[in-house]
Amino acid sequence: MSLDVDCADVSPRSNFDWHDVRFIGAIGGRYAMASRPHRGANKAPVYACRLCSVSTRLAVVVGPVVGRPGEDIIAHFDGFGLLRGCITRQLPSGFVMDLRLNATGREKLGRKIVWHKKHFYEQLEDRREHKRIQLREPRTVVTLGVGTKLLGFVIDVSSSVIALSTRSAPPLGTPLAVGRLVGRVARILEVGFAVKFLASQDIDEIETLIVPPQLAPITAADGDRA
Repeated sequence: MSLDVDCADVSPRSNFDWHDVRFIGAIGGRYAMASRPHRGANKAPVYACRLCSVSTRLAVVVGPVVGRPGEDIIAHFDGFGLLRGCITRQLPSGFVMDLRLNATGREKLGRKIVWHKKHFYEQLEDRREHKRIQLREPRTVVTLGVGTKLLGFVIDVSSSVIALSTRSAPPLGTPLAVGRLVGRVARILEVGFAVKFLASQDIDEIETLIVPPQLAPITAADGDRA
């Protein structure tokens, strides 16, 4: 299956007009940039991400690696499946993705969006009931022992462990800070790594310690300005 994406190619319209339906909410996923293989690897690295909003034309995505306008993207999101397209605009810690869909694909995506708009919030529960949670703001800054700073995407977090995705994963055992919390890399994941904090944290206060206050917000409205 080809990974080539032509941003100039315009698919015929389906019964869903390009702007008649849109879902706004936090959906976990992963993405790859086919043109960026790792050194010595034969496939592109995969990063964790979060879908902020999606229509039958555009998707707004937050992730640890911000691609260049025109760069090909392959992404997968829970409930929406595989989406292909290219970056039309960069955001502070993400991008707007122009979706490449034929009429059948646009129709299928439109139906999924309608379903999620009706049922998504029915599935949400009090996050304090869960041992691992997703933060409202998934971006953070990871500081390595030598002072190097990496933009990080928070996959999920508990009172003692945080799962992250960054441009490159530090080796197992590396000491580092996630925001203001200090820990060590305890596990390497397919889309990132897990850090164990030196001390257990209050789950209700943890977001204020992880997310830097100076980060500019990314909202669903960013997709309207592409």
